[in-house]
Formats: sequence, structure tokens, C-alpha cells
Amino acid sequence: MSELKIAVDAHAIGRRQTGNEVYVRSLLEHYSRLGPEADFVVYTSCEEGSAWTPRGFRRRRVSKNPFVRLGVELGRRIDEDRPDLIHVQYTAPLRCGAPIVVTIHDVSYLDRPDCLPRWRAEQFRLTVRRTVRRAAKIVTVSEFSRGRIAEAYGLAPADIAVTPLAAQSRFRPMNREQAISETRSKLGMERPFLLNVGDLHPRKNQIGLIRAFAELLREQPQLPHALVMAGKHPWFALRVIEEVKKSGLSDRIVMTNFVDDDFLPTLYNAADLFVFPSFYEGFGLPAIEAMACGRPVACSDATALPEVVDGAAVLFSPNSIGDQMRAMRDVLLDAELASRLERLSLQRAKFCDWRDTARKTIDVYAEVSEQRQRAAPRKELVLS
Repeated sequence: MSELKIAVDAHAIGRRQTGNEVYVRSLLEHYSRLGPEADFVVYTSCEEGSAWTPRGFRRRRVSKNPFVRLGVELGRRIDEDRPDLIHVQYTAPLRCGAPIVVTIHDVSYLDRPDCLPRWRAEQFRLTVRRTVRRAAKIVTVSEFSRGRIAEAYGLAPADIAVTPLAAQSRFRPMNREQAISETRSKLGMERPFLLNVGDLHPRKNQIGLIRAFAELLREQPQLPHALVMAGKHPWFALRVIEEVKKSGLSDRIVMTNFVDDDFLPTLYNAADLFVFPSFYEGFGLPAIEAMACGRPVACSDATALPEVVDGAAVLFSPNSIGDQMRAMRDVLLDAELASRLERLSLQRAKFCDWRDTARKTIDVYAEVSEQRQRAAPRKELVLS
């Protein structure tokens, strides 16, 4: 590995692309801690990328515009830098002179195209299929996603590497009274609260969460809790905001929009319960982040989430408002259950480690390099 030159498409850094950004930032951070395994060149598209590029890694700028980046600039940079491979997420550049390692977190664009604008689902369908056909190796983040990728693209599951995600080190238990005080000051809210983290998006099921929360308060009117929804407000936000107004609970539902890295661990620590009702997740990183902060978790029983929480959370059907409401009620009203979930959360989070993820990913790079060397034509020895 010491002679390998690895290129990493890190355009997501600084773009608030949530899971994709956390993924590439965390890999770069832990690559640097593993020692001089390779020579890294990192392609970023905004100034914040420099802060997350480890010392000793070369950084090159590429355009924020995906058509320019993927159509022209990345291919040109690869020609100039001549890496032994490039690691991308979902989509490789149109022209690429190096072997491709691609991380596909999930295939929700195939399984739940109804949760995306039509043009976006079609874009993913076409560009990811093209990337898969060209890739030297595919990486994903859960056994669930490995099975779905293999099925969708006619691959053997053994040909897809699984490198599970983890919570970053800043997600850890802190003094709850302090966390609650800081959160009240920041949000201007005195109530205890349930927390949901994720962009406002159809597959995240925030509308179902709002309805279940309203049902919870109808059944248990003595509960003082609010619901805090932390995440970006993209195209689907207006639908969620409409649902909040329709619920009549505008004074009990707080929508923070994007939460920065410094405040998010405090927010997790201050919550009485983390609720994650997604219809579809390739992994579900916020659930592990909440667990690393020692908070009880209630989440859906769909897709990768049961694998990720591994028995350390209360599960419910994301398609049932009543099931979701009962899960929240049981944790909030049963102190013994909540305490047990807190212990289980911390135990489960310890099994997820970014160092392991980085090491496994470097092993993938080594595998691709070895395959390339074996495939290279040998020079014949000419005797004079």
C-alpha cells in the first residue's frame, strides 16, 4: 500500500450533504490516523474542504456544479494526478482514467422512487448503473444494502464489500443538565422533548411522526413533551410544515433546520427519546449517533435499521401511526425501560468504530490494486 496513490472525491464536504459528507470526512480523518498507507489526493469543491483534508494529503479544487465536476474537471484532474484508483460515492466522472471504487449507501432511488422528484430518481438510476458497470469494486454500509445492490444489478453479494458506519467521537454522553440548559437557551424552549434528526424528506417519514406525536398527546395529555425535528429543509419541507399546522401543535413542534456539528451532540444528549421512523435507510447513522450519546432509541423496523440497532432499540412499523405512538409512549412512561435502553445504546454504539471502517476501506483499495497488477500484461524478457 505504501506506493499507492489514492484519489478521493470529497466534493460533499462543506455542502451540508449530511450522510455523504460525514462519510467522506470520517474516512479522511481516520486514514490519516492509520499511518502512511498511501499517497492521498482529495478533490473538494468548497473552502471548508481544506479544514477536513488531513495534513500531508494533497487537495485539489473541483467545481460545485455536478455537470462540470463529473463531465469535465474530475476526469482532467485524474489525468493530471494519475492515481491508482479513485473513490467516489454513487457516481463516477464521465471520463475516468483510473479504476473506480464506488460507495453506494442504498438503492432507495430504485426501491422508493416515489420519495424523490422524478428527474432525481431517473438521474440516480442512470448514473449509478453506469458507475456500477465500470467499477473495480463496490462498497456499501450494511448487509441490507449489499443484498439489495446485488439483486438490483445482478451481482454476487460476495463481490460487494460491507464497511458499516459509526458515530464520530464527538457523539458521547455529556452532563444532561448542562445539555438541557444549552438546548433550552439555543431553541428558546423549556419543555422536555423527543428528537428526530434528518433532512425533511418523504422516506424519512416525518409526516407519520407528526401524526403519531399528535396521537400520543391525545392519549396522554399530561405529557409535557415537545417534538424537535432537526434537519435541512429541502423541496419536501413545505409538506412537513403544512402537516405541523394541520396538527394544531405548532407550539409543541420545533423545526430547527440544519444543525451544525458543535450543537448536534448537545441536542442528542438533551433529548428524552430519539425517534427515527424512516421508511427506508441504507444504514441510519442518526440512530447510532443517538446511541453513542446514551439516549434511548425508538425506530422503524424497516430496511437496515433492525440490523443497525441490533436489539438495542424499540422497533415499530413505520406504516402504523398507532404502533409508532405506542413505542414512544412506552419509553416515556416506563423509566425502567428507558434506563435499560440507555445502557443498551452505549453498548451497541461501541461496536461501531470509524477506525474499522477506514481499515476495511483501505483493504478494498489494496484488493483493487492487486487485481490491477495481476491483470497487467507482463513484459517478455528478451535475451540477446
